[in-house]
Amino acid sequence: MNELAKQHEIAKNKAINFMKKGQLNAYFNALIEQNYYEKLLLMTMAN
Repeated sequence: MNELAKQHEIAKNKAINFMKKGQLNAYFNALIEQNYYEKLLLMTMAN
């Protein structure tokens, strides 16, 4: 679970950096990646 939290944080930071640079396509891809890790975190917490 700790590894998932790290990956989620990395994806979140990438999304923020892409947003600041104005790279919308990469920003949306990073948001999708962030949502993926967030869902995995929620599933592991529920079990």
